[in-house]
Amino acid sequence: MARPKNTTETVQITLSTTKQVKELLEDLSKSGFYGKNAADTAHALLKEKIRDLQKDGQAPGPSYPKK
Repeated sequence: MARPKNTTETVQITLSTTKQVKELLEDLSKSGFYGKNAADTAHALLKEKIRDLQKDGQAPGPSYPKK
């Protein structure tokens, strides 16, 4: 069964990093655990780190658009 389309609006950002970091992201992607490519893996790891910061009170909690 195919998974449903993501209905959350997304925006694109540009992130520059070193060759070594890109290679590490690509290596992590090979397992498919974090994502299927370096960009997916970077996204997953960034979200995970933000959640950790929120949990520790070091970052604001999620904000949702008012309806």
